[in-house]
Amino acid sequence: MFLKSLELNNFRNISKVTFNFDKNINIFIGNNAQGKTNVLESIYFLAITRSHRTHNELNLIKSGELYTKVSGAFTNDMEDVHSLSILLNEKGKKVSVDNIVQRKISNYLSRLNVIMFCPDDLEIIKGSPSVRRRFLNIELSQFRSDYVFLYKEYNQILKQRNEYLKRKNNAKFDRTYFSIITDKLIEKNIELVKIRYDFINKINNYLEKVFENIAKMGTLKIKYKSFISENDLKRSDLKEFLTSRYNSLFTNELLQKTTLLGCHKDDFKMYLNNLDVTEFCSQGQQRLSILSLKLAEIEVFINEKQTKPIILLDDIFSELDEVKKNNIIDYFKDDVQIFITTTDIKDINEELKEKSCIYVVENGNFKKEE
Repeated sequence: MFLKSLELNNFRNISKVTFNFDKNINIFIGNNAQGKTNVLESIYFLAITRSHRTHNELNLIKSGELYTKVSGAFTNDMEDVHSLSILLNEKGKKVSVDNIVQRKISNYLSRLNVIMFCPDDLEIIKGSPSVRRRFLNIELSQFRSDYVFLYKEYNQILKQRNEYLKRKNNAKFDRTYFSIITDKLIEKNIELVKIRYDFINKINNYLEKVFENIAKMGTLKIKYKSFISENDLKRSDLKEFLTSRYNSLFTNELLQKTTLLGCHKDDFKMYLNNLDVTEFCSQGQQRLSILSLKLAEIEVFINEKQTKPIILLDDIFSELDEVKKNNIIDYFKDDVQIFITTTDIKDINEELKEKSCIYVVENGNFKKEE
């Protein structure tokens, strides 16, 4: 994939700018709070339809303005040119593909694939299970075009089931109808858990080698923590087995008025030499673990999806020594497009700079170095 152009209107501190990219490597240099990260955030937003920095998307609109619009043209791996755009205001979002408005977000996602590296990635290790589920859901929505639809269906059924649990004291509570809802939830659970295990296993196929090459600290693995084990997935009576588990929780669910079992509570953990990275590793080891996870994910997209994602590197080099910087850069293929932010050009090696287009950023304005 190659992002050919990017146009921003009223995005964060940027009033209006149009970029035409003709090189694989693009570097944005400037002091903090000048707008470097905003460019990478806009590319991420264009691909994912959400920000990696804020849950309140209205924060993306430039102060004093009523809307923001992000547009871009890209070539996919078949060399076809397509355009994407997102218009955001207080009424919501309008997404378009090739100038045609899409009613369903699932018709928009997975067209432009991006992998973001940023300092806040440490939260994937240190944060709550909901942070890791969010990460997994976002990455899978890029990897599989059907994932968003399946996950949306699951959440609709889950919401319906929870609402029904809250009305148990109502004389109209129908246990048979409740069982039908539970059956539907079980079916979606099985589908989603299978997809997640498959994706995690694909990452593990590359993770150990990636980590050894950039860190040389031992063996790194990621383990998916689901209420359905991989062995359970092989059971011929899996649906009946899960029905029994849900039935055993019925009384507790009535008391708590919520669904206590399901993939909406799943998690994943990373292990370095069989030790939980969250509990037993230094922050430096944790950062290298996350970098390795993202690098392994790139390998999955390239080798399993046959697509080259766009790489977004937001100020990740400042805390790495020269050897690890070079090891990471070596992992990016020559034909992968990369966007880099840094406050110090010295963080970028000379070989990389020679192949780059460099932009100096100041107060939301961009000057291309010739």
